[in-house]
Amino acid sequence: MKMLVMSDTHGDSHVIEKVKGFYPEIDIVVHCGDSELPYSHEALEGLKKVRGNCDREKAFPEEEMFTVHDVKIFVTHGHLFNVKNSILSLSYRAKEVGAQIVCFGHSHILGAEMMDDILFLNPGSLLKPRGRKEKSFAVVEINATSFKVDCMTDDNQCMATYTFDRQ
Repeated sequence: MKMLVMSDTHGDSHVIEKVKGFYPEIDIVVHCGDSELPYSHEALEGLKKVRGNCDREKAFPEEEMFTVHDVKIFVTHGHLFNVKNSILSLSYRAKEVGAQIVCFGHSHILGAEMMDDILFLNPGSLLKPRGRKEKSFAVVEINATSFKVDCMTDDNQCMATYTFDRQ
């Protein structure tokens, strides 16, 4: 199962469509907030999506939780958990909801790490990256024994691949 994860597109529906176009057969597309588009916008149709601090429309949920192939996935923007300083509060919430993968944004900093058997993934930003010049998103492959994360540029070039053993 493959999941496309993006965040912080800040009003650019074209980049959302562009990135989705790279993966027409992808199983799930996640947007971690700050799309700054209406909830019902065509570019967000069919996506798992949450509200970021720049999203004004109340239709967006603050959190999204879903299960795919026995893996619980938790999505939030991150601003409510102060992720720019630490992911500790986010990790408490992840444990509380039983998540195995946490997708979040807000900091615009690309990163993936396993902590207490939970994969924390920030796909960076497809509009205004921080900490690097490349605009980014991620593709997560979930299989029986591992989570593989490909960190991609906005022109679909792989910058790094990480594989994490799952419990």
